[in-house]
Amino acid sequence: MDNSSAEFHFQALTPDLILDAIESIGVFPETGLLALNSYENRVYQFRCDQGLRYVVKFYRPQRWSEAQIQEEHDYALALAAEDIPIAVPVIIENKTLFEFKGYRFALFPSIGGRAFEVDNLEQLESVGRFIGRIHQYASKQPFVYREPLTPEILGDDAYRYLQDSGIVAEGMRSAFFTVAEQVLTKAKQIWQQHSFDTIRLHGDLHPGNILWTPDDGPGFVDLDDARQGPAVQDIWMMLTGDRAQQLLQLDILIDAYQEFCDFDTRQLALIEPLRAFRMIHYNAWLTKRWQDPAFPMNFPWFADIKYWEQQTLAFKEQLAALNEAPLSLASFNQG
Repeated sequence: MDNSSAEFHFQALTPDLILDAIESIGVFPETGLLALNSYENRVYQFRCDQGLRYVVKFYRPQRWSEAQIQEEHDYALALAAEDIPIAVPVIIENKTLFEFKGYRFALFPSIGGRAFEVDNLEQLESVGRFIGRIHQYASKQPFVYREPLTPEILGDDAYRYLQDSGIVAEGMRSAFFTVAEQVLTKAKQIWQQHSFDTIRLHGDLHPGNILWTPDDGPGFVDLDDARQGPAVQDIWMMLTGDRAQQLLQLDILIDAYQEFCDFDTRQLALIEPLRAFRMIHYNAWLTKRWQDPAFPMNFPWFADIKYWEQQTLAFKEQLAALNEAPLSLASFNQG
């Protein structure tokens, strides 16, 4: 897990600096900056003097290399060229990534739409088709620079960072780390039992990164966590509700997906391990960013003992899920 930016925060990124950076590439805002919901980076919406709405994204320094960010941009542009509705960086003088006073930033057209409704089965079917199309293209070649999705990076490194940080409330350390270690061990055990192909992923395809418009359908945003990994990573975060509801959603997603791309159903066994890695990684991420003033302000409950009590219970529930039989479309279709 990258520790180089643990102490970094965005206090020097003032409104004047942001405006100067935008104007340095020949775009001139005529409205104020509307901060959008982003903690890892800093993202602002504005309208320029030509009446166009943009989103400017300032990347957290030292998190990704220039080559990694550029590969993300190139991937987005390539998907858009395949008629995938995805947010792409604006090209100005043959560049998509810019630098101003130590900050890397990019400009994107502002995409409208409302929240994607995971319980709307028609919307879910449409999203499944587009994920299939994305993966059809994504499987043609691998990422070269982007970080891969591995149990070592998302699991082991994150777990060690949590242990070393001292962030876990003293009264909960033993209980939390005991069950978290059991979850990590079981998740890695399941992962190692399976072999699978990896492809270029969106990487963080939860419903919040999909916008919906009635006329155009889904629009995909935020490739910041794009990485190489198993296809099911871009599917499992769509699943909500109890087991029966998840099986129905999964059946609709995979059926639509396979209109464009084959799906190896053996990867369904990776859903709970991936959820486990995400839980560990999320807590380590909050810990790693705790020195950034935006994090204590927006996540004040994180340092409270009640949070770690809740996490201990959540990890116990996840351990039980890891010990259950994985979701199976065969059993669903037979039922």
